[in-house]
Amino acid sequence: MVHRSDGSGTTYIFSDYLSKVSKSWADGPGKGTALNWPKGIGGKGSEGVAGLVRQLPGAIGYVELIYALQNKIAFGEVKNASGNWVKASIEGVTEAAASMKTMPADYRVSITNAPGAKSYPISSFTWLLVPLKSTDAAKGKVLKDFLNWMVNSGENEVASLFYAPLPKEVAVKVQKTVNNLQ
Repeated sequence: MVHRSDGSGTTYIFSDYLSKVSKSWADGPGKGTALNWPKGIGGKGSEGVAGLVRQLPGAIGYVELIYALQNKIAFGEVKNASGNWVKASIEGVTEAAASMKTMPADYRVSITNAPGAKSYPISSFTWLLVPLKSTDAAKGKVLKDFLNWMVNSGENEVASLFYAPLPKEVAVKVQKTVNNLQ
């Protein structure tokens, strides 16, 4: 097994999934951005993991979907919460994201192992840390304008960049949050 040697959100998402589907994993390495891996070799960043997987016969590893697609890295199916074997896809990530019926006010939520026949179980939202009130009005306006563009126009371009679009309900909530920024 090739894993990240550096702390990463990718490791957190992968280990969060493993902790949900395996009690021994949850009780062992658990979940986190950096783990004490029981076996394997570490590579720095997605490029390090991918490079080692390519070099070591029979090796497996994990990288984010966009990295795998952009670099034409072969990947297999994973069993989801519905018991179906699914391959990572934009549609599968979108279905996992749409499974969130109630989004917390701070958006901190895990969608790993989400329900749904086609949900890809190792999915996550991407978060931005944004101040609710800017100390510099001009910079605050630029940030708010950019976030409005992201929600209203940028969402139309995400699939071409190998990202899944936000479910409509989540996009509406994000827009309300952006509207309330000062």
